[in-house]
Amino acid sequence: MTFYKIKNVKALDNLILEIIFENEEIKYYDIKKLIAEHKEFEILNDKTLFNLVKVDIGGYGISWNNDLDISCNTLYYSPS
Repeated sequence: MTFYKIKNVKALDNLILEIIFENEEIKYYDIKKLIAEHKEFEILNDKTLFNLVKVDIGGYGISWNNDLDISCNTLYYSPS
């Protein structure tokens, strides 16, 4: 399986993430749909926490804390 590792992530307005992958592709991910489908992500409605997003070690995903994370391939293959 090919992994599309993440180089950088930035929290934007309106619960949108800008993700830059190591292959230099830029994608945008709207967290609102994830929040609607998975209750554990509702905490990300708190803009302070949402803005704390970071790339996991190795670039295989992003996370906010020990409980909330999203894999690199989920972000890569999700429609913008």
